[in-house]
Amino acid sequence: MRSMTGYGRGQSVNNGSKFSVELNSVNRKQSDVVVQLPRELSELEPRVRDVINAEVSRGRLNVVIAFHRGAAAAQNLSLDADLARTYYKAMLELQREIGAAGEVSIETVLRAPGVLRIPEEEMDIEEAWPHVEAALKEALSDLIKMRENEGKHLAKDLAKRLKVVRDAVTKVTELQPVVVKRYRQSLHERIQRAGVELPIDDERLTREVIFFAEKSDITEELTRLESHFVQVATHLKKNEPVGRTLEFMTQEIGREFNTLGAKANDVEISQLVVICKSEMEKIREQIQNIE
Repeated sequence: MRSMTGYGRGQSVNNGSKFSVELNSVNRKQSDVVVQLPRELSELEPRVRDVINAEVSRGRLNVVIAFHRGAAAAQNLSLDADLARTYYKAMLELQREIGAAGEVSIETVLRAPGVLRIPEEEMDIEEAWPHVEAALKEALSDLIKMRENEGKHLAKDLAKRLKVVRDAVTKVTELQPVVVKRYRQSLHERIQRAGVELPIDDERLTREVIFFAEKSDITEELTRLESHFVQVATHLKKNEPVGRTLEFMTQEIGREFNTLGAKANDVEISQLVVICKSEMEKIREQIQNIE
């Protein structure tokens, strides 16, 4: 199980030039890959997306790919001497005009835009791709490791919260048979306080208790909840994207608790249902982070 949050970096060197890739991902219900490429590598965007989509199924992923020319390119530097002279004259005139102190050095002139240039060379995309791919896969490997490590922590937290919910449901199961007995006793006491003499086994009292038992029966909800809990626990152990499935399961569990709370007609059970709903809300929020 993986989180949707992570970071990865990779690079590949070719003849002194370097291709670097940075990846960072955050939560997003669907897959959303944003790629930033140098102009000369723009044709590679579909291939970059294919590599990423083969490994990452969910989340917003930002991809920044950069290309740094090496020393070989620096050997082809060209100097625009005429432009350098123009800058120098303009700088001297400005210095005299504003009365600025100091000297206009050669370093200042060389830093001016366009004085030193690396001639643009047409990049061979097919030659560049293996190096971009290598850097991308290295970055992806780092990203996935981080997502997996965070996923392990999430799985432990979710398992702990799920146990709290299951323990509460176990108590509800134990209380269920007692609820009908309590209702019978409470109904009989109310009748006695009203001054009506009615034996505890009176047929009318029995019918009322049976009706209450049928209306407040939560056996089906408890059975379905246990089934859902088993499925969630199983998915937490899987090494594959399970976020969408877990989102669906938490929705189903929430519906069962709503029904159970409405049918229970018992203070203790209602309190336990509130505890379960609170934990399930925390579980739901955590699941938003899972791929």
